[in-house]
Amino acid sequence: METLVKEIDTTEQKDVKVFRANALESEAIYIFREVVAQFEKPVLLFSGGKDSITLVRLAQKAFWPAKIPFPLMHIDTGHNFPETIEFRDGLVTELGVELIVRHVQDSIDQGKVIEETGKYASRNTLQTTTLLDAIEEFKFDACIGGARRDEEKARAKERIFSVRDDFGQWDEKNQRPELFDMLNGKIEIGQNVRVFPISNWTELDVWNYIEQEQIEIPSIYFAHKRNTFLRDGLIWSAEDGVVFRAQDEEVRERTVRFRTVGDMSCTAAVESTANTIEKVVAEIRESKISERGARIDDKRSEAAMEKRKQQGYF
Repeated sequence: METLVKEIDTTEQKDVKVFRANALESEAIYIFREVVAQFEKPVLLFSGGKDSITLVRLAQKAFWPAKIPFPLMHIDTGHNFPETIEFRDGLVTELGVELIVRHVQDSIDQGKVIEETGKYASRNTLQTTTLLDAIEEFKFDACIGGARRDEEKARAKERIFSVRDDFGQWDEKNQRPELFDMLNGKIEIGQNVRVFPISNWTELDVWNYIEQEQIEIPSIYFAHKRNTFLRDGLIWSAEDGVVFRAQDEEVRERTVRFRTVGDMSCTAAVESTANTIEKVVAEIRESKISERGARIDDKRSEAAMEKRKQQGYF
């Protein structure tokens, strides 16, 4: 009898998971179609991470059997994980979609931003200038991103259609109400909108969807051996020549994976033996720490993310 009850419970859990995944997928597909219907020149912001990869799959479904009707754009810090860049290029080739790449290094060379130095130096915040320049260059009026409300408290304030002013800045007090599924894409000349089709998803929802759809993702998300060192209670990669390391910070091989794949200079690993999607899902289900707990750029101040968003960040 106990075994039967467990089997029934497991079946019900699977049914609930599939129902939620289907509902979230339908919402995201609706949002994608509204973007194409309401805007002249949309673009999908692609980082090579699991959230933007999920967006690509949703966009495929939204417009199948036609190709995705807008380009992908990657703002390359020059400090990306090599596994991510390799995956990005392979995916673009496979799908036959247009990829636009703009480089933070160019913004540095042009004197538009100044590269940080020191122990916590990162190019992550410098992306904003490169992104805003690219939006102006191509006259994009809607930039589709993979941000989710569960990631961080500033993200929780975001609308699905988030209006940015003609300087690319976000004002959380000047956002439109979104009643039911009514998405208002009317903007003034010079404004643009950031669109977040998976805003209502959680990290676990994304992984459940990746598992359900059997979506390929970069190997860096799975447990692997890597030379690392510890700083501030976080595990940093010592293999890439990007992250500053003091002489007294000892390098050791650990079995780790990355829950998020931002700029190498601000993205730490977690110790893990999860080497399959099923194991990753089980690990996240038990985790009590947010995935952005391994992002040092969010810890610079209490309102770090909100300030970056106000300046035009993703």
